[in-house]
Amino acid sequence: MPAPAPLPRLVAHLDMDAFYASVELLRRPELRGQMVVVGGSRHRAAEYAGDWPRLGDYTGRGVVTTATYEARARGIHSGMGLMKAAALAPQAVLLPADFDEYRRLSRAFKAAVAEMAPDIEDRGIDEIYIELTHLPRVRDAVGHDPLGGARALAQDIKNNVRRATGLSCSIGLAPNKLLAKICSDLDKPDGLTVVMADDVPTRIWPLPVRRINGIGPKAGAQLDALGVHTIGELAACAPDWLVTHFGRNHGLWMHQAAQGLDDRPVVTHSEPVSMSRETTFERDLHARHDKAALGAIFTRLCEQVAGDLQRKGYVGRTIGIKLRFDDFRSVTRDLTLPAPTAQAEAIRRAGGLCLKRVDLSRRLRLLGVRVGGLSKAGARPAPGSRSAAQGASATPTEEPTSMRQTLPLFPDDEAPSS
Repeated sequence: MPAPAPLPRLVAHLDMDAFYASVELLRRPELRGQMVVVGGSRHRAAEYAGDWPRLGDYTGRGVVTTATYEARARGIHSGMGLMKAAALAPQAVLLPADFDEYRRLSRAFKAAVAEMAPDIEDRGIDEIYIELTHLPRVRDAVGHDPLGGARALAQDIKNNVRRATGLSCSIGLAPNKLLAKICSDLDKPDGLTVVMADDVPTRIWPLPVRRINGIGPKAGAQLDALGVHTIGELAACAPDWLVTHFGRNHGLWMHQAAQGLDDRPVVTHSEPVSMSRETTFERDLHARHDKAALGAIFTRLCEQVAGDLQRKGYVGRTIGIKLRFDDFRSVTRDLTLPAPTAQAEAIRRAGGLCLKRVDLSRRLRLLGVRVGGLSKAGARPAPGSRSAAQGASATPTEEPTSMRQTLPLFPDDEAPSS
């Protein structure tokens, strides 16, 4: 008797609905139904008491972090300049981002999902993949619907997320990650969409090629110039033709993706390579004339990275900085410590040494701090490694000066003048 055919996979992609904006509306329910844009100002949303700032009054070069669906209907989207967004919807309410609160609710929604489906691939602050294939209820038929059990489980996950956070999410359910990602976006907000292999010609092929995660602006524009606009048209292209125009690996992948084929596993655990924080200034800052402000920002970024490392249980040896100047030129520098650290003081000290290797005569528009070479805190160094040879004494000595005292950008020297 032949062995039964393996059951098809069932993978869910969960995407929180307009996550940052939705978090703000939790705290400001009187703004529900209005055009709300998040981005720009560094002031806390709690400082406003009903006299909401309007997008039309904004001046600066900030960008939209996210927007409510009402604002999106006016053409506003993430990454758009706030001045351009203001031309589309000057009466929209403008709120600042509060990333500490977004991270808190991100952890809460993922914990709510894990209570019901533990095999989760974390894809960022507001989205995850969930492997459902082997969960007991997922194969139960409900009436004439063979996928009724899977739909019911997905709805229960949505309900648990709402109970834990007060927020809605959309779920796509499909045989693989690629299709699940596409269909989670088809019925937003608060959607639950199921697309199986037989549904690909009717549900997926009419969509624009850019709906495939992995076909970016450049490839999308090239396909458009070649007369390929929909996923169905891409599926009809010969593999050799795609290879000719896009190279062997990307061309063959495009052909497979357009057929709705994807065998990538749901990766439930991966080690981070680095952790970083950066900020774009509301106005360009100069290392000499705005030294105190830059020093305070630099200190805060180091503290934030250190907090991320400590919360997640990592230490790192490579400390790096990122600078973007007013001419949009970007510069990075890094320094490897003799022993790993998660202390803000040590990160700031090493970052300051990196800064001394950069010509700071031009004004700055962005500053970032990065810690790489990560390992688990408390892990024993590999035999023969530099930190193993030097031992605990290699840990940089901490300065008694409090990080809360605003240290200058360069602790020892004045910044170079323009």
